[in-house]
Parts: sequence; C-alpha cells; structure tokens
Amino acid sequence: MTAEIQKKSTSISIKIATLLSYLLHPVFFPVITTWLVCFLLPNSFANEKNFHLGFYLFRAAYLTVFFPLLTVLLLKGLGFIESIQLKNNRERIVPLMASMIFYFWAYWVMKNDTSIHSPKMILVVFLGNFWGIIVLFMANIFVKVSMHATAAGALLGLMILLAFQNIEHLFLLATISIAIALIIGWARMTLSAHKISEVWFGYLIGFVCMVAAYGYTG
Repeated sequence: MTAEIQKKSTSISIKIATLLSYLLHPVFFPVITTWLVCFLLPNSFANEKNFHLGFYLFRAAYLTVFFPLLTVLLLKGLGFIESIQLKNNRERIVPLMASMIFYFWAYWVMKNDTSIHSPKMILVVFLGNFWGIIVLFMANIFVKVSMHATAAGALLGLMILLAFQNIEHLFLLATISIAIALIIGWARMTLSAHKISEVWFGYLIGFVCMVAAYGYTG
C-alpha cells in the first residue's frame, strides 16, 4: 500500500512539474517581463502608456515567442530535432542561434525606432535576454544549462532592478520572483531534465546578464 501511495504521489508530482514547465517556459518570459515593466513603471510611458503597452507586448510576442516557436516546430517537422523539448545539447544549437537573431532584432528595433521612445527598462529587458541567449549558447558547448532557470534568474534580476525604482514593492517583487525561480528549479529536477548544478548555473547566467544589461544601458 505504501509503495502504491508513493508511486501515485510521484506520478502527480511529474504531472505538476510537466505543467509548470510548459506554463513557465522561457519563451514566454520576455513578454512577461515587458508587461511587468509597463505595469510597474507606468510613468515611463507618460500619456501614451495604454498605446505603448499593447505595442510593446505585441512586438515582444512576435519577435521572442512566435518566431522562436516557429523555428523549433520547423526543425521538428523537418526531422532536425527529435523533440520540441530540446533534451540534448545538439538539438539546442540551431534554436539558440535563431533566438539570438530574434532577440537582437527585438532590442535593435526598440532602441532605434524613432517613432517611439523606449524607456530604459524596456531596453534592459531585451538586451538582458539577448545576452542571456549568447551565454547559454556558449555554455551549451560544454554543459547543458537549464533554459528555464536562466529565464527565472533574469526575472529575479529584473525584479530587483525594478524594485529599486519602486521601492515600496521591493519585498513583494523579490519574494514572488524567488518563489517562481524555486518552483521552476523543482519542476526541472523532478522531471530529471537537469542536475541541480545546471539549474543554479542557469539562475546565475540570467541574473548576471540582466544586471549587466542595466549597467550597459546607462
């Protein structure tokens, strides 16, 4: 009876971890972080906040969600990868290279489009994610790093940066982002997708790249 209960509990944990891995997939984080900047720093958009909110979210979605997902689906359809989950380092090479292009494109457009004035934190979001993809690609040559954890680390870095500009929400923002990071780490290890060292390395990459992007944008 105890073995059956343990087996059932393990099965439920795997199902929950699988669901969380899809819901908190790193491909969605640029859109999530873009929305957070728009929501938490509305004054950055002056009187055009509502227009820019939809505008930035749309751009983030089609450049950092639609095109990367399309690339992975095409690779799967053509037989270049076995699974859309990108379970090994080899399968990650082309999707990461494609994502680098799309993420840089998003950053370049936001920075150089003269029809709008992108706030600093919007540029930080896209530059931080772009740098994170570069580091992930380089690390992928030697070790399998958790892309989920990298996104969570970037979220944590951004939340801390936003909190210093909106100090009354410091504790809440830090708590939520840490909770998300821990949940993601638990999900990836529950599914045996990564070792704990690969998860922590991902946290570090995401966090450092986001903070570095903030320093670079001045």
